[in-house]
This record gives sequence, structure tokens and C-alpha cells, in this order.
Amino acid sequence: MKTYQVVGIGNAIVDVIAQCDDSFLDHMGIEKGIMQLIERDRAETLYAAMKDRTQAPGGSVGNTIAGLGNLGLKAAFIGRVRDDALGLFYEAALHGEGTDFPNVPVAGADLPTSRSMIFVTPDGERSMNTYLGISAEVSTGDVAPEVVEEAGILFLEGYLFDKDQGKAAFLAAAQACHRGGGRAGIALSDPFCVNRHRDDFRRLVREDMDYVIGNQHEWEALYQTDLDTALDQAAAECGLVVCTRSGADVILRAGAERVEVPVHRVTPVDATGAGDQFAAGFLYGYATGRDLATAGRMGCVAAAEVISHFGARPEADLKLAFREAGLL
Repeated sequence: MKTYQVVGIGNAIVDVIAQCDDSFLDHMGIEKGIMQLIERDRAETLYAAMKDRTQAPGGSVGNTIAGLGNLGLKAAFIGRVRDDALGLFYEAALHGEGTDFPNVPVAGADLPTSRSMIFVTPDGERSMNTYLGISAEVSTGDVAPEVVEEAGILFLEGYLFDKDQGKAAFLAAAQACHRGGGRAGIALSDPFCVNRHRDDFRRLVREDMDYVIGNQHEWEALYQTDLDTALDQAAAECGLVVCTRSGADVILRAGAERVEVPVHRVTPVDATGAGDQFAAGFLYGYATGRDLATAGRMGCVAAAEVISHFGARPEADLKLAFREAGLL
């Protein structure tokens, strides 16, 4: 029996969320509906301009791990924070959710804890302005072998693949997970990141990953072709591939098996975290031995829950939602 059913490695980011209208975005020069990386000075300016802000522990894989905790799985999250106010908040919040956080906040680091200023407009679109700070410095020294070897499933965040030390950390983590008999996978995270590191991503998917989750744009960027051809190539190189398509059917491929899971469209209150919670629902199904169709449907139910309210982490009991959908 493994210590952890799932271990995630990703950016440890505090989400700072505020509501605004389109005119505020225009005034502040914020591009609507996307994630932008910003520098420290810009982060301080936007933070000061936020009204009635709330904060929550975030980061893409961090949100997924929180969703898995909501579902009752034993999970851990590996990431870097500083011992500043936001870093201590992040550590306490994870422990409060029942998630292990093996990496203690770094004392006296030059870079502060990462934060993402998220502006949510009335149509539910979120405009994310992320200052990466210390979280982007994850290296092999942060990945304790005794933690990842005890993972049934390892889930990696593609954003961290941007730096050489992140690539090395991912390779070491995948190898340790496999030594312990676990399964390793990654979220592609961003087509721009894929374009910057295509050859390395392809090698990682082909040689070290048991499963990969991405959206249509990320898969097409990875293989530089149309979606069906890209998924054919991916399925030939990796045991399990998952493709989300912004409200269209989700496609899951395992060898010759292909499953399409319908998505029931709803008007989002806040689209933040939809992909993260899809991953949580899917990984719950994957970790508990469900078939592809059931795991895909679990992902869709979890995503629908998170976009029904503000914030990137589930508020309702996801297991109850699965039962109501006939999945448990």
C-alpha cells in the first residue's frame, strides 16, 4: 500500500482573486481571458489595484491535488515557497486541506512566494497575471525520492518544464516513481511552453510518461499537425492520452481504444480552474481503476462544479456529485 495515492509537482502559487468589469481591464492594460507572466513591479501594482480581494492556495497542479483531497485520496504536493506571509499562508492552507507539503518554506530566499492576480469579469472569464517568484525554481533538490517513490500516481505541471532544473527534476521524479512501481504523467499546461520545448516534451512523453493530459491547442502544438493525427502519434508513444476541447467532447486514447465523453455546456460563474479540476476528476477515476469513459465523465463533473462558483478549487462534495451522476 503506497503512502500517497497521488503526488503532484508544480508551481506553488497564491491566487489573489477580485471581480472587475471590462473597463477596468482596459484601464490597467490587462489582456482578457489569458494567463500572462508579469514581473515583480507589475505584480505589486496590480495587487494594490484589486478591490475586495480574496486569496487561496493555487497553481495548476496544486489545484488538482486539492480536488483529489476533496475526493478523499491521500495526496502530497511538492513546490517551493518562501518563508514570507504568502508562503506561510500557502503551507498552512495545504495542511488545513489534508494535503502533505513536504517542502518547508525557504528561509531568507531572494525571490518571494509566487502569486497570481486573477480578475474575473461578469461573463466568468478570468484574466490571470502571474508573478512566478520562487516557485519556478523547483529543482531535483526539492524532489525527495522517499516521497515520489511512495506515489501510486505522479502528476507533473508542464509550466515547470520551462527551466533546465525543472526538466531535471521531472526526469528524476518520474524515475523515482517508476522505481516504486507507480505511474507518472504530465499536464502539457500551455501551447507556448510546448512550442519552446517541443523536442524535450516529445522525448518526455515518449520515454518517461504513462499518461499525458492536454487540450487541443497543446496537442496540435506538440506534434505540429491536426488534432486527430496528433492524438494518433501520441497514442503510439504513450500509454494513455487525454484531450480536452473547450466545451466539446473530451477524447481519451489508450492504444487502439478511443473514447469520447460529452461535455454538458453551462454558463460559467468563473472559469478559473476548469482544466485543473477536470484533471482531478479524471485522475480519481484513473487511480481507482475506473474505465476510460467513467474517468473522463468524472473529470467533466469536477470541472462543471468548479466553474459554478468563484475560485479554482471545489466547494461541493465531488464524491456526492459523482454519485448523483451515477458514477459511483
